[in-house]
Amino acid sequence: MTGISSAELARLPERSLFDPKWIVLGTVVAIVAWLALVPLIFLFWQSFFTPATADNPAVFTLGNYAEVYGSARTLQLFFNSATYALGSALLALTLGTLLAWICERTNTPGKPLFYALSVVPIVIPGILFVTAWIMLASPQIGIINLVLQRVFNTDYVFVDIYTLTGMMWVDGIQHAPLAFLLMSASLRSMDPALEESALMSGASMWQIAWRITLRLALPAASAAFLILFVRSVESFETPALIGLPVGIEVFTSSIYEALHGYPSDIGLGATYAVTLLAITSVGIYWQSRLSQQGSKYATVTGKGFRPRVMDIGRWRWAAFGFFILYGILVIGLPFLILLWSSLQRFYSVPSWEALQNVSLDSYARVLEFPSVGTAVWNSFLLATGSATIIMLLSSIVCWIVLRTKIPGRWLLDNMASMPLVMPGLVLGLAVMICYLALGGGIYGTIWILLLAYVTRFMPYGMRFSTTSMLQIHKELEESAQLSGASWLTTFYRVVLPLLKPGLIAGWIYIVIVSIRELSSSILLYSPGTEVVSIVLWELWQNGQYTQLSAFGVMLICALFVFVIIAHLISKRFGIKEV
Repeated sequence: MTGISSAELARLPERSLFDPKWIVLGTVVAIVAWLALVPLIFLFWQSFFTPATADNPAVFTLGNYAEVYGSARTLQLFFNSATYALGSALLALTLGTLLAWICERTNTPGKPLFYALSVVPIVIPGILFVTAWIMLASPQIGIINLVLQRVFNTDYVFVDIYTLTGMMWVDGIQHAPLAFLLMSASLRSMDPALEESALMSGASMWQIAWRITLRLALPAASAAFLILFVRSVESFETPALIGLPVGIEVFTSSIYEALHGYPSDIGLGATYAVTLLAITSVGIYWQSRLSQQGSKYATVTGKGFRPRVMDIGRWRWAAFGFFILYGILVIGLPFLILLWSSLQRFYSVPSWEALQNVSLDSYARVLEFPSVGTAVWNSFLLATGSATIIMLLSSIVCWIVLRTKIPGRWLLDNMASMPLVMPGLVLGLAVMICYLALGGGIYGTIWILLLAYVTRFMPYGMRFSTTSMLQIHKELEESAQLSGASWLTTFYRVVLPLLKPGLIAGWIYIVIVSIRELSSSILLYSPGTEVVSIVLWELWQNGQYTQLSAFGVMLICALFVFVIIAHLISKRFGIKEV
């Protein structure tokens, strides 16, 4: 089909200035600008004020910044945050890259199964993963310590999860699946011609992997590292559950402490949040710069190629063993310890005596909690509602950015992607401050959680929508326009159906991450608006570990079923993103 000429378009019937298209587009632009900018403005504004009390109004001050930047505590916070983020990002990148290389570039047996196992931890809520590793590696009750102490007949503590190194370990292996997904895409699309040339020249497998494969993947590895670094900086569950009990604080836990201390200091928390936002913004900025400069490493050209795998000989069984070990550490042990804990009336380490006390009481008690049913229903509404709104908004935003010549449309793209640099706790604080100041009765309702979720996950919807929109040629829309269809009809009857694979993939992904979300919810929920992650948090806070484990096991099983259904749907629609 040839493109429609400008003369043909000129003969189309003129539209009114009050065309519904402009109303829809203008409304979407206003919504995106409000969601992305207004809470940030209120957050920055609040950092310059003292907290208001019943007797004293809020007063403008620079004291919050003086306290933050003039305190030795802030230097310690920065050191802890930087060390924690660097260590966990390096561990995640190393594990993820190794897994991706084995899956994409070698002849290791069982790769399809292990590919699925590598991404399974993505659906496990972070608080459950951290809880499981506390039960595994705690100095007092950790099974790993108890087994090693019994084997070597000693009281020596072999592993201690309550350290900065323990925090890096838990966060690193938790984010390894994300590194795997980022690196596998790069390795899969790499032309193997250079590797084959090196092999024919007598280079060993390890020389090829180190001097060619990994160097060609350097831009992807650098971008993945920065993304992992930002994810670790904004992490909340690991610092809160492991760091706070032993006094190891990072910026996210300091924000939480400032808001939940007595008296609450919102101004100080906002100042910490602005600092954390600046750190994550720098990381995202350098990640975008690396993405723009990655063309000099390109190996995929107009010439066709067929990806091939390397025969690593007997090492393929070592790689197979590494996959087994990874599955045990990241999936097997955490799930089994949660399952064991859920079958106990009171938590006790595995033993023959404790085996006699196996019971389903914890499951019965959890199901009797009045907040559980409410939390599950709220999570369902928020996950499906936010996913639906995000995919509709992002599809229109992408159409504006990619299909129009409206001046400044790049600003709209940047605004829609801006929440990517906002840690969940910072976003929750910004939304809280915004709607406390504006009033309107939205604070303390489920609607404020919906606004926070839509804002937080909007960049993910943009990613899926943009990828799909780029594959649709504008001639199809021009043909509909030439036939007299309005913009609304064209968008509904032509664009949205063609975007269906990307919209479904994005919808499924956002549902999963919304159900796991804790950091932005913990500052915004109130009685009656709890979500499943909040119930897990409260069970931990109350020391109800067996009920926490029971609820976690049920939640993990439900999410696994959802992922299987999502996989079947993705095969039905030919979706590769899920």
